[in-house]
Amino acid sequence: MPNTPSRTPTARAAQAGPPVPDVAQALQLAHAYCQERGESLTPLRQKVLSLLLQSGRATKAYTLLDEMRKIHPGSAPPTVYRALDFLQSVGLVHRIESINAFTVCHDLTHCRHGILIVCQSCGAVAEIDAPGVHHALVDKIESTGFTLVRGELELKGLCAECAAKAA
Repeated sequence: MPNTPSRTPTARAAQAGPPVPDVAQALQLAHAYCQERGESLTPLRQKVLSLLLQSGRATKAYTLLDEMRKIHPGSAPPTVYRALDFLQSVGLVHRIESINAFTVCHDLTHCRHGILIVCQSCGAVAEIDAPGVHHALVDKIESTGFTLVRGELELKGLCAECAAKAA
């Protein structure tokens, strides 16, 4: 996966939220995060997380599978999907349903964010932790008689880099 300077995890996060450390440091944080919760970041889960960190943007599962096959030729879709399911369940990874892709949480010490902003041009993702906005929206939803099943809100936009190119 190419890693242009503006799409590294650290550069992306500097544009869009708290700084994300380099891949090795991020994996250490992820290990600690899992251990605190009694979970295990197995070598396979770690590799999938590492590939997502290296991509620096929202990445589709089959792209991750292609990258895994370069390292482990026998990798099959269920292998990657199980790892993604785990990473998502503990909050280290967000699934962006609108584009059927995954991205690493920008803050590996506080892995719960309610609002994701996705660049519709390059796939960069920013996260907003705005509990007040989120709670107000949930209240409005519940006032309609609906029960919120999934709490992340996805918004589309252009990141600063793509907006500058479009101008």
